[in-house]
Amino acid sequence: MKISSLLTASVFALLTLGSAALAADVQVGIVLPTKDEPRWIQDQTRFEDALKTAGFSAEVLFSQGDSAREKTNVETLISKGIKVLVICPQDATAAAAAADAAKAAGVKVISYDRLIRDTAAIDYYVTFDSVQVGAAWGDYLISKAEGKGNNLYFYAGAASDNNAFLFFQGAWQELQPKIADGTFIVRNSDKAASFADKRDLTRDEQSQIIGQITTNWDSNVARSKAEANLTAVGPEAKGTVFIVGPNDGGSRAMADAFAVDKDVKTYYITGQDAEIASIQYIIDGKQSMTVLKDVRTLVNDAIAAAISFIDGKTPDKTMVYNNGAVDVPAKPTPIVTVTKENLKSAIIDSGYWSADKFTGL
Repeated sequence: MKISSLLTASVFALLTLGSAALAADVQVGIVLPTKDEPRWIQDQTRFEDALKTAGFSAEVLFSQGDSAREKTNVETLISKGIKVLVICPQDATAAAAAADAAKAAGVKVISYDRLIRDTAAIDYYVTFDSVQVGAAWGDYLISKAEGKGNNLYFYAGAASDNNAFLFFQGAWQELQPKIADGTFIVRNSDKAASFADKRDLTRDEQSQIIGQITTNWDSNVARSKAEANLTAVGPEAKGTVFIVGPNDGGSRAMADAFAVDKDVKTYYITGQDAEIASIQYIIDGKQSMTVLKDVRTLVNDAIAAAISFIDGKTPDKTMVYNNGAVDVPAKPTPIVTVTKENLKSAIIDSGYWSADKFTGL
């Protein structure tokens, strides 16, 4: 699949047409979760570059993992007269208060990458197809499995992040039939094992599993959990292992833990975000795959939606996501599975990262 360029012709046209409307006194406020993860620095950089190209400025603030600070950030941006708020929530439910405050001030609210839950204040959702991200993990692991009784370790993101549920849902729906028929044995979650015959889980059932396997999007937690899981099982649960890794930072940490266990002979591990360090891990054979969610495209989609709102129009939609209160319109951005085999075309040739950032290509 061809990765879109930084500014597709359609988005560039939108930006050009909307630039007149975006005078100096029209602002877009952007609130991202933290500066401490490479993914969100990518987003900040892409936003600033795209906004500069579009001919207007906006302010990017970080919540640093604190929902109270997130709400303060939103209030600060409201006080500066923003017309549109683009917000990626630290906590999907807690962020409802910040969204409500923006809506009450007449600001259009775009939930970015993660869906804010339990509020009617969300006007639009800019996202990748998170269920397809999880499905890509499941498909990849299934493609590498042979015979029956393959050892499967599930891990998930933070239970406070609605995306963690969507990622898990996609992976579970692909892997569950192969768990039910004995191709895989889940080694680190008795809750997952208890639902082996059920493909479509309720949110409560997903919560029970995620509660056991969450990394909280923290690489230190991920490694500690992997080490604890490996300590708790015998050699029969090791050998060749298949690992649902929920994000690149956590996946690298878990890969390191599995790699040093003397009873683990081979492992396959998934990831997402196409971080530079994980691309290098894939080149070096230490991570099996990642899912590229092209931040350039996501940023462009967010800016195009903001311009539509500022111009009194409605952004394009192809589906809706229910956030527990309303159906939120969205047009999900495509994803790309990246392995060693297609890494050069997907990452280097597309211009996502330059070749000089890596060794061994």
